Amino acid sequence: MSGLEVTLGNLHLKNPVMPASGTFAEQMTNYIDINQIGAIIPKSITKNRRTGNSTPRICETKAGGMINSIGIQSEGLTYFKEKTILFYAAFSTPLIPSVSADSIEEFVEVSAELGAMDEVDAIELNISCPNLKNNGMAFGMDPSISHELVSKVRKTTNKPLIPKLSPNVTSIVEIAKACEAAGADILTVSNTFLAMSIDVHTRKPKISNVMGGYSGPAILPLVVRMVYQVYQATSLPIIGCGGVMNGEDAIELMLAGASAVQIGTASFVDPEAMITIRDEMEAYMQAHGIKDIQEIIGGVVVR
Repeated sequence: MSGLEVTLGNLHLKNPVMPASGTFAEQMTNYIDINQIGAIIPKSITKNRRTGNSTPRICETKAGGMINSIGIQSEGLTYFKEKTILFYAAFSTPLIPSVSADSIEEFVEVSAELGAMDEVDAIELNISCPNLKNNGMAFGMDPSISHELVSKVRKTTNKPLIPKLSPNVTSIVEIAKACEAAGADILTVSNTFLAMSIDVHTRKPKISNVMGGYSGPAILPLVVRMVYQVYQATSLPIIGCGGVMNGEDAIELMLAGASAVQIGTASFVDPEAMITIRDEMEAYMQAHGIKDIQEIIGGVVVR
C-alpha cells in the first residue's frame, strides 16, 4: 500500500491514519495490528502520576458523539520511560508521545527527556491543557504563550514538534502562526470542543467536572473548516483530528489540507476502526484512479 505513504516534514508514515491521544493504550493490540497504522500516539504523558477526574467522566450525547472529562490520567514520565516505551519499541510504527503539563517549564522538562530517547520519533504538545500560572487558561488560547512554549521546547530537541491546537479560540489561525514562528514542524488541528450536558430529570451535569471535551461525527465540519484555514495560512503539514468516523471523513480532511488524520471516538465505537478507515481510504484511491494519497492534500475545489 505504498500509495498511502505520507511525509510530514521529516516524519515518514506508511499511511496517514493514527490514534488521537487519549484514545489508545497497549490493550488496543488485542484488536488491531498496530504495525498497520501510520503512527502510535499513546495517552498524554505528564511529569508525575495523575489519577484524573472523579466519575462519571464520560457521557454520550443525543447528537452523536461523547463528552469526556478524563482529566489527563497518566502514570507519569518515569513509568513511560521504564515500562511503556519498552512495549511500543517492539513495533515498527513511529512513536509520537503526547506531552501535557501545568507549566511551560514542565513541558520543557518532559519533552527534553522524551526527545533524548531513540525510540521517540516526534513529540506532540498538548497545548490545549490549562496553564496553572495563567489562571488555568489553556496555553493554546494565547498566541504569545503558545509561541513561548513551543520556542522553549524547540531548544531542547531536534525531534519533530507537533503542537495540538485547541478549537476553543477566536482565531485558530493566529495560534497556528505563532507555533510556526516558534519552530513547530507539524500541527494537529484540533482537539475536543468545550461542552456540557445536563440530565433533565436530576438537573445535574452528566459528568462530575460539569464540562468536558465534545468529540464525534458532529464536529467534523468544524474541523474541516479549521484545517482549511490553517492550511491556507501556514506552510506546516497538518494532522486533522476530530469527527472522523470512516474513510470518506478522512479524505475530506485531507482535501481541506491535512496530510494525516487522527482517530478517536470511532475507535470507542469499533476498536478496529483505524484499520477499516485505512482500507476505505485505499478503496477511495482505487475508485478515483489516485496513485499517491498525497495528491489530494489541499485539493478542495473552491468555486
